Amino acid sequence: MDKIDVAIIGAGPVGLAAAIAAKRKGLSYMVLEKGVIANSIFHFPTNMVFFTTAELLEIGGHPFPSTLRKPTRQMALDYYRLIVKNEGLNVRLYHEVQSIEGKEGDYVISGVYSKHGQRHPFAITASYVVIATGYFDNPVGLGGIPGEFGSNVSHYYKDPHPYFGMDVVVIGAGNSGAEASLELYRCGAHVTLIHNHPTPRKTIKYWVLPDLMNRISEGSIKSIMPAVVKSIDLEGVVVEYNDSIVRVPADHVFILTGFRPDTTFLSAVGVELDSNGVATLSDNFESNRAGLFLVGSVGFGKFTNSVFIENGRIHATVEIDEISRRLSDPNYVPKWRPLSRSDVAVNH
Repeated sequence: MDKIDVAIIGAGPVGLAAAIAAKRKGLSYMVLEKGVIANSIFHFPTNMVFFTTAELLEIGGHPFPSTLRKPTRQMALDYYRLIVKNEGLNVRLYHEVQSIEGKEGDYVISGVYSKHGQRHPFAITASYVVIATGYFDNPVGLGGIPGEFGSNVSHYYKDPHPYFGMDVVVIGAGNSGAEASLELYRCGAHVTLIHNHPTPRKTIKYWVLPDLMNRISEGSIKSIMPAVVKSIDLEGVVVEYNDSIVRVPADHVFILTGFRPDTTFLSAVGVELDSNGVATLSDNFESNRAGLFLVGSVGFGKFTNSVFIENGRIHATVEIDEISRRLSDPNYVPKWRPLSRSDVAVNH
């Protein structure tokens, strides 16, 4: 195919916001997504409720219809799917990008796409590349302790129904761990929550934290805090707690300790990262590799709590504006200025 102006990797809210901005600027573009529309949201827990309000999830000026102040996962999936349809966005699903070669003005993006159970190579050429892949594909985990990837262990939580009557251990007391523990308990599982700090994280949703603490206080959910997980096997979890080694019985274990961007991929395509996995970015979200931009949380390493859909969608329009300037004015000379904290927080 002919070279396009911009290749956008990732069809989540931020990638779709970039696609809409590119379309409205008259740029030729293509969105490459290894999974489904809003792939990360699709893999969120079935009953998840967003922390933010519907209007802050909106992209492209499209109203987010919601009968609830805090929209649900299903509402978000319906919304972003309809945007792709109604905007007629050029999105290629099941296209996994594996390499980005070339330079500004002449990039080659290649990988494989899946169809009918078969994998086929693809390659496209683009003047610019935008990476908007988020971080949900890469669980932080426990550093590969014995048994961490056993058959009775999950790094994602979806639905409580299969765990009725079971002994379930949840490791991690952030939002994910707290909500999973409560859902599992209410579905009839026997839940033990393990955390490496004395108390759950203060960043837990304000309507969830009191519920969790009350369930712990009354003994409905057992808690072991602070504790260090030493190993996991088919019988349960071994932890160090109060200077003793304790075995916690478990039919199933959820390790819900957060997620990070895919720094292996970023490094492989030439993005400079610091020791925390944070990319070197300009104030318009260009990486150290000229013409390759990172928007949303993908460039922020362990500090993914700095960027959400709410401000990532704004970042997407900033870099498309920059790409448009470069394409329309051959005399335009970009100035590389480092990204500041106020640039990250922009939400106007």
